[in-house]
Amino acid sequence: MVMAQSLFITLKRAVPDCRIDVLAPAWSFPLLERMSEVANAIAMPLTHGQFGWSERVALGKQLCAESYDQAIVLPNSWKSALIPFFASIPVRTGYLGECRWGLLTDARKLDKQTLTMTVQRFVALGLPATASLPPDYPLPTLTVTPDKQHSVIQKFNITPSEKILGLCPGAEYGSAKRWPIAHFAAVARHKIAEGWQVWLFGSDKDKAVAEQINAASNGQCSDFTGNTSLAEAVDLLSLADTVVSNDSGLMHIAAALDKKLVALYGSSDPGFTPPLSGNAHILSLGLDCSPCFKRDCPLGHTNCLTGILPEQVIELITP
Repeated sequence: MVMAQSLFITLKRAVPDCRIDVLAPAWSFPLLERMSEVANAIAMPLTHGQFGWSERVALGKQLCAESYDQAIVLPNSWKSALIPFFASIPVRTGYLGECRWGLLTDARKLDKQTLTMTVQRFVALGLPATASLPPDYPLPTLTVTPDKQHSVIQKFNITPSEKILGLCPGAEYGSAKRWPIAHFAAVARHKIAEGWQVWLFGSDKDKAVAEQINAASNGQCSDFTGNTSLAEAVDLLSLADTVVSNDSGLMHIAAALDKKLVALYGSSDPGFTPPLSGNAHILSLGLDCSPCFKRDCPLGHTNCLTGILPEQVIELITP
């Protein structure tokens, strides 16, 4: 969703008065609310993997009343193109994907050798089919107001400072994307000794990891894992000076907030889905076995991550 904002910005630059509505899972609404380009967020009633023929037909017919001029379908699945089809949107743009002839009126062939990055693939769909590729892409920018910052400051009873380090030790995809707990803790202890606050971010699934990092840091971190909504996590991250993160959704959010960011890559490819920010530093060892794109290290050692040392991260944090 963060990378999709580059498409929204591109559309607005081409036609400033266009209205952009986004059909997306309800959990992503806090991100859309912080994108000035988006007029309305429409809840997708189905979860990933659900077919839901009747629901797609019903929603499509409901959206007919909006008289949209164009739909840009970012997923490549067959079913993702059904709602724009049933909404009778005249221009339906997307990549061919799963044999979507007929569902799409503006079907593009994806050239993976030219469009090597996800963000390029999104932005290209917002340009004419004849546009030169790969396209330039604007950087995502999430907007957090002082009122939203004040709300989380009050709710969590925190004292902001200029020295706040956010640590994001989770990665939904699997262990092959997670920097070791001991390494995170070493960075936390070092910055705490220098007078920094250290905040831990993540979902309920990351609580055990965060608790271990905090325990190894003498309990001196502020642990927000599992205790915030996505909206609150975004607003809290906006108060941080620097963020250290695995390749994860929170990494992309920190980049879109223009935080000083150290992004850690193991099994994934920093060339495919990098943090979209000029303020980000990527650490990746580029071993022969990576990127493997596996959830768990097939060789059993995760050297691509354990070999990134805390000292390397600390050096990038220090101005």
